[in-house]
Amino acid sequence: MRPRVLGLRASRLRANSEERTRESARSSHAEWTAREIAVSSAIDMRVSVGGLELRNPVLTASGTFASGREFADFADISRLGAIVTKGVSNEPWSGNDSPRIAETASGMLNSIGLQNPGVEVFVERDLAWLAEHAPDTPVVVNVSGHTAQEYAAVIERLESESSVAAYEINISCPNVDAGGMTFGTDCVSAAAVTRACRALTRRTLIVKLTPNVTDIADIARSVEAEGADGVSLINTLLGMAIDADRRRPMLARVVGGLSGPAIKPVALRMVWQVARAVQVPVVGMGGIMDGTDAVEFLLAGASAVAVGTANFVDPAATIRVLDGIEAYCQRQGVARVADLIGALET
Repeated sequence: MRPRVLGLRASRLRANSEERTRESARSSHAEWTAREIAVSSAIDMRVSVGGLELRNPVLTASGTFASGREFADFADISRLGAIVTKGVSNEPWSGNDSPRIAETASGMLNSIGLQNPGVEVFVERDLAWLAEHAPDTPVVVNVSGHTAQEYAAVIERLESESSVAAYEINISCPNVDAGGMTFGTDCVSAAAVTRACRALTRRTLIVKLTPNVTDIADIARSVEAEGADGVSLINTLLGMAIDADRRRPMLARVVGGLSGPAIKPVALRMVWQVARAVQVPVVGMGGIMDGTDAVEFLLAGASAVAVGTANFVDPAATIRVLDGIEAYCQRQGVARVADLIGALET
């Protein structure tokens, strides 16, 4: 009986200890929240991207946050600068065969294929949900297509939807009119898509650039010349992974898009190059995992940042990044986050 009594007593002691730990955690969280509120009230976090006014520079990266519904239990989406939706096409796209995701060193490969139910379902389901649950958070719709006409059709449908604040044009899609060559790898085709979309809307138009090019600055200049209000970069880098035991590729389509911390140095370099090459704002992304990563992109010239693969690791990553930027500003005595944009000293 003695061991049992000791066991019960130990259990009670553990329970009391755990409760004290939880109470301490609650107290610490409350204190941290109070500090964050104080920081937020003292620092001006507002930025502007091509006429789109944002409460702070933290966006979601398309394809990593759906339309916010799945993350709403973990992150306060009303605090975000903007929500960038998953890619939306005019008609439903079924996506690629599985397996289509593979983990890599410091990153991941994906070959989803921009699977989505099409613009009509997006409007009825996702846009309606966002309008109800995040009415004050700007919605940036990522637009996909296989032809310039398909991109245009999505924008034409969305122009009547008041809850859409801006468009992000994904020119990493294959151009079926050019033998499947990606729109964003050629200045002429990138410009053509931008021109077609610009003619249809006065809303902020951001063009998302692929890094799989010889000179990304040339592509950026070509879309700026056709009316883009901003550019976002980088999209994923083309890569592959192999299962040596099976002697098979890890992805059904063999190659896929690499994202995550592994690509951050490349992303920073390209953001820095593009920010110096164009006059329009830049949204930087690629491997952002915390507030310090985000600040690095701002210093390199980005006006805002998008958090992507980190959302798969931590569904509250966007808020953690936002808090990290605020904490950095407090430590550095920065009153306006906009003062960090392009402040890199070389």
